[in-house]
Amino acid sequence: MYQNRKFRQIASIAVVSALLGGTSYATYEHFGKSDTLSAWVDNATPFVKAARLEEKNAAGNVAMIPADFSFASKKATAAVVHIKATLKPERTVSNMEIPDAFKDFFGGRSPFDERQSPQGKPEKPQASGSGVIINPDGYIVTNNHVIQGAESLEVTLADKHTYKAKVVGSDPNTDIALIKIDAKDLPALSFGNSENVQVGQWVLAVGNPYNLTSTVTAGIVSAKGRSINILGENAKAPIESFIQTDAAVNPGNSGGALVDLNGNLIGINTAIASQTGSFAGYSFAVPSSIAHKVVEDISKFGSVQRGYLGVGISEVDAEKVKSFDLKVDKGVRVENFADQSAAKEAGIKIGDVITKIDGHEIAGVPQLQEAIAQHKPSDKVTVNVDRDGAEKVLTVTLKGISETAMAEQSSSAVMEQLGIELKDLTSQQKKEYDIPTGVQVSQISAGKIRQGTDMEEGFVITKIDKTPVSSVKDAVKILQSKKGGVMIEGMYPGNEETQYYAIGL
Repeated sequence: MYQNRKFRQIASIAVVSALLGGTSYATYEHFGKSDTLSAWVDNATPFVKAARLEEKNAAGNVAMIPADFSFASKKATAAVVHIKATLKPERTVSNMEIPDAFKDFFGGRSPFDERQSPQGKPEKPQASGSGVIINPDGYIVTNNHVIQGAESLEVTLADKHTYKAKVVGSDPNTDIALIKIDAKDLPALSFGNSENVQVGQWVLAVGNPYNLTSTVTAGIVSAKGRSINILGENAKAPIESFIQTDAAVNPGNSGGALVDLNGNLIGINTAIASQTGSFAGYSFAVPSSIAHKVVEDISKFGSVQRGYLGVGISEVDAEKVKSFDLKVDKGVRVENFADQSAAKEAGIKIGDVITKIDGHEIAGVPQLQEAIAQHKPSDKVTVNVDRDGAEKVLTVTLKGISETAMAEQSSSAVMEQLGIELKDLTSQQKKEYDIPTGVQVSQISAGKIRQGTDMEEGFVITKIDKTPVSSVKDAVKILQSKKGGVMIEGMYPGNEETQYYAIGL
């Protein structure tokens, strides 16, 4: 279960050649029969809205009645499993790439710490989590971080039967994995339609927190389309559009079910927001619209088939509306294109604001990521853009990762090493900050900047080793030529004091 100590605003360029993509690390298994997982999920029970919690009394008046979660609880607990992962000997704590937020969730230590056996010999590190049976033939969806680096997996069903499991495939970009046990006629949950989930709707979280098996907690959907900048520590092109709830979720709930009152699977519980590592009010789930697509692709192709727009984007906010004189106040602005960009070929231009995908409103980056993540290469999507106040409707044929090169700043090895994304300043910003040149840090993820400094998003870099920085391209070029100690100089908007950060390359 991931934990996010500090919400970071993902303002800026979420480079989406980075849209939406990345590589999926998956093993392939040919199922050899017509009743594949993909066939089963295609026939899943459609989403059914929760029944109204009211009835008429003897006088014919409507009276509210207490919510009854027993039906959904019984259905979900039967299909939620406990997963115990034993890690490979060579993937110990010292050399595993475990996200900092994952360590923080366990009180500053790794969940994979080695333990001593009664004989004094070190035992292999272990981790535990939850999973959801989505096919009667033993296919189980869980989080990638639950099974990552596992030498073996042990799955315990609600009826206490235990099985060995194998990994069918996984996708770090969504933190979703598919595993399988050798069993038949298992209770399974149907995928619901997370797009129809409403804020304020009752939901249940089902999992195995603190090894307390088959635990059910209730809450409401607090928000949709949340991005908390947590998957980026373990993925190259993370897709975050979480369902946020206030249902209590704790260590061990990772990979468990988020269900509606009909017991339909609408999300996979993945992360919490907490200062302590335990539940503190909010939890986050990967929506079923994304999880369904991932497991379906893995079952059919052995890896995730993800389409790309091939654009760099930034979220529209009040500052951008003012700086660029935008005619809309929500959506995502196209900042640049990847090589062989599908969006560019379809007629989209830099400065366009994407407002809809296939008729669905796009309020920000997470909604755009979720919308495109449901498509594969060669799929056609309808894109509505605002161009200087005029609406344009364009059809984009998405491309695959092999056809679309990542945008320059995203593909730069040095930028990955630092764990930052940059954006060029507008002339208005330079005037406002009273600086001739500079670039702004739009996002900070895992890397040397986070590890070795307290730099925050929004910092404006004006010089690198006393060399003025005029553009993102300029900054990348300077950093690529550096080795050893590097001094980054700049300022924060609203604070004229010069700040210095030293890093090693």
